[in-house]
Amino acid sequence: MTDDQVVAPTKQRRISQRGIATRERILEAANRLMFVRGVNATTLDDVREASQTSKSQLYHHFADKQELVRALVKYRGALVLQRERGGLERLRSFSGLVRWRNALVQANSLNNGRYGCGLGSMAVELSDQDEQARSMLSETFAAWGKLISDGLHRMRDSGALRQDADPEKLATGLMAALQGGYLLANAAHNVAPMEVALDMALEHIKSFLLEPSGEPTR
Repeated sequence: MTDDQVVAPTKQRRISQRGIATRERILEAANRLMFVRGVNATTLDDVREASQTSKSQLYHHFADKQELVRALVKYRGALVLQRERGGLERLRSFSGLVRWRNALVQANSLNNGRYGCGLGSMAVELSDQDEQARSMLSETFAAWGKLISDGLHRMRDSGALRQDADPEKLATGLMAALQGGYLLANAAHNVAPMEVALDMALEHIKSFLLEPSGEPTR
């Protein structure tokens, strides 16, 4: 191994530590802007101005807009999954699902239903533009859905759900209702459509509940 090969990693670590705050600031600014304006309507100059960084700083961390957007997909996905784990990792009851639903509706009501789901809106814009971004979004949605299906599995294993309930299908239906609800709420600037979509999906799950006696709920 040459001296250059030994020194290079140390130099890279110093740059990474020094630049981590700048990179985070850029991603936070891009996240705020692209959530409200969308990906395509937000320019690198917009991000640079909002993050108070120079062109050289921005391009040091992200070679172009595509690289920034891909990093943002990962960044936003991590934020969403962190939030969802808080409400779903210990899910064991239908009342837990209702609390999860209420938290999402309440959060979306703060914007009067505007802007939709941060991941869903990116999927609409990017799925036909960037295959790598589409794949990353798909993986994040799959992880989100698994948090729901794992909770439904726990409910079935504990006897709260009938054995013929399919946690994966129920989770997919609930996720579809959630994303459709976000879209309709954004169009209406009102969370009411989101509430209806989620409540209908939850009613379907409720039809698989068992009473403590082991009988289906009526």
